[in-house]
Amino acid sequence: MTGRRLDPDLSPAARILNATGRLRAEFHPEEYRTALKGRERLTAFFHDELGWTLEVSETASLIRLHKRRADVPSDRGPRLQRARGDGPLASKKVLICCALICEQLWRRSRMSLQELLQAIAQTCATEEDERTLPPFPVVLAEDVSKQQARSNRLCLVDALKLLVAEGTATVDDDLDRVVDDEEANLVVTASRERLATKFSSLSPLLLGLASLPPEQHAAALSRATLSDSAESDVPSLDERRVRLMRRIADDPATDPVDDPTEGSPYLHTPAGRERALDLITSFGYIATVRRDWWEVTDRDGTGTGIEFPHGRRTERQASLALLAAIVRRTDPAAPLSTAEAVEVLELARRDRPRWAAAYAGRLPVLARVAAAELTNVGLLRPDPHRGGTWLSTPGARLWHVKVHSPPVPAAARTDAGSAVQPSLLTDED
Repeated sequence: MTGRRLDPDLSPAARILNATGRLRAEFHPEEYRTALKGRERLTAFFHDELGWTLEVSETASLIRLHKRRADVPSDRGPRLQRARGDGPLASKKVLICCALICEQLWRRSRMSLQELLQAIAQTCATEEDERTLPPFPVVLAEDVSKQQARSNRLCLVDALKLLVAEGTATVDDDLDRVVDDEEANLVVTASRERLATKFSSLSPLLLGLASLPPEQHAAALSRATLSDSAESDVPSLDERRVRLMRRIADDPATDPVDDPTEGSPYLHTPAGRERALDLITSFGYIATVRRDWWEVTDRDGTGTGIEFPHGRRTERQASLALLAAIVRRTDPAAPLSTAEAVEVLELARRDRPRWAAAYAGRLPVLARVAAAELTNVGLLRPDPHRGGTWLSTPGARLWHVKVHSPPVPAAARTDAGSAVQPSLLTDED
């Protein structure tokens, strides 16, 4: 029997915070009010169970959850805003642009876009010689190509879209027209209260980041004072268990054997299993538990940024086609090569030639994208010994892909009178 470690009325707020790291009054007014009333219980829950800090800023109408993970998944981070949903992960240049925009808006909370562009270009030009910032020309010049200027404007637009999406800034016109029109202008306004809640740290120069390996940068930037010691290379037993609970709460799937604790894996022990199930119940998630796999899902979608398996994109449909083929194989645990994935997609296109027309002649690209989608949700993992090859996880065998297809016309039937194999794919990209 499992029990809750958080009141049920606080579960929706906890799921939103877990998924996005922030709870804003303008987007989730009811959950925000509930979280304010139960701030002490919510703060204690995240601190005691996961070691995460909850920050409440009533002046900014914002509640933030500061997550700390030593094993952050490589596919996590801000994603670029695109017309058809989330795009790729924001590049280093876009993230630098976000920081520069916030710096300028902290000085002046209301600026025209042209003023903002000029200020950022000047800042980058000043520090270009020291190689601390990249050059950022945004208009055509003798030494600046049209393509370079457009690329930089697109970078700035992507950064502004991220800040608008998180509620830090607002704009009074369409940002997309700025990319191709050098003369386009609009007004950018920032909330100083929201800017004040942005993550800040001690000076990277004082912290000596240049002398530290990249994997220690996050721990160094998280220090409250210079006297704080960095995390030990060998985490304690409690720290290892907390890290495992973070993965249960934060990842769609967890391998219980992937546990450095000596002896029996923590999730195989009665205490570890009960603690993990209590945590899942407290959030309001649903868990499918096997001895070799834990899969956590959110039925209403508020507590996760993962859309799989929903969506009608070609890439999502291709990933479902691969998943269906993996489950049907004689040995589902056998390695999946790029060539085998391409064969699956070729068979799908043979049944429905109009499907994935944009990838005609480029099916290996689609195969890799589809495999990456399955990797992101823990159903595949890259083969460490062979490139372009993936291994299915036990979670893949928990899925059953049901095919829906329109009735097959009589002309499409085989000579034997049986219909061709239904396809789960649609002609829509």
